[in-house]
Amino acid sequence: MTGRDPLEALARQWLETLGEDPMRQGLAGTPGRMARAYRFLTAGYGQSVEEVLNGAVFDEPYDEMVMVKDIDFYSLCEHHLLPFYGKAHIAYLPQGKIIGLSKLPRIVELFARRLQVQERLTQQIASSIDELLHPLGVGVVLEGFHLCMAMRGVEKQNAFALTSAMLGDFRHDRATRAEFMNLLQKKP
Repeated sequence: MTGRDPLEALARQWLETLGEDPMRQGLAGTPGRMARAYRFLTAGYGQSVEEVLNGAVFDEPYDEMVMVKDIDFYSLCEHHLLPFYGKAHIAYLPQGKIIGLSKLPRIVELFARRLQVQERLTQQIASSIDELLHPLGVGVVLEGFHLCMAMRGVEKQNAFALTSAMLGDFRHDRATRAEFMNLLQKKP
């Protein structure tokens, strides 16, 4: 087993604990595939916001709301290691600095590719943008569908979780918050 991912051995042991034969034809490659899948799904642990940004913060006098919405995300619930997924919506009010628009989805992915709860994921996205840009405010809303709620426990297939993090003007100025929420409702 030299050079193999330790997760592969754990996946093999997990299958055996379930009562499966990890060497049978359908499962023979599963421990390796499972190890690679979990490494991919948790790749956010090996990245930093600075690496993801790659210098894409720019001085710019733009002072109106910047928003990217309907950002797909996929994550793993830290309580059951089952997926949850949905859409992230991000807005900020620049104060002399902007970020490359493609970097906002990358920030979402960085934090989503960790074991998470939706509440923390929402806050991490907002806090990282706030720390990077020092804007007048940041608003983040996540809509999530949790398989741990749909497949087990309460088994509710149509329940979505909504979380928000509002910082600066998005928290303290009703007009800014209302503009953000109204823009969320608009279709392209």
